[in-house]
Amino acid sequence: MTGTLRDRRDGRPLARRIVRAAGPLARTWGLLGRRSLAPGEGMWFDGCSAIHTFGMRMAIDAVFLDEHGTVVRVAAELAPWRTASAPAARDVLELGAGECARAGIAAGSRLEMQWHSSTSS
Repeated sequence: MTGTLRDRRDGRPLARRIVRAAGPLARTWGLLGRRSLAPGEGMWFDGCSAIHTFGMRMAIDAVFLDEHGTVVRVAAELAPWRTASAPAARDVLELGAGECARAGIAAGSRLEMQWHSSTSS
């Protein structure tokens, strides 16, 4: 399932190709094997408050959101072989390094996902 990340204040799209990591295999594999993410591309993890970049080949921005879609932490430019967490988070969004700065995503931002049933967004 793919979706579009939007700013809850004005509905502006912030990222248009977000893939939901559904199921244990997708959650375990995540972005492993990828060398980069295109602008606006990322992966969403439901029910998650901690991530790692062990084995990854790129830095990422990790966005930790609470149950209301409020960003509680951004771990920007998280290098491979690192961990990040936010105990208050319910979901995590992984974006390419620098995407949070480009889109203006910071702690306190209010975001929402608009999921699409097909693979096109």
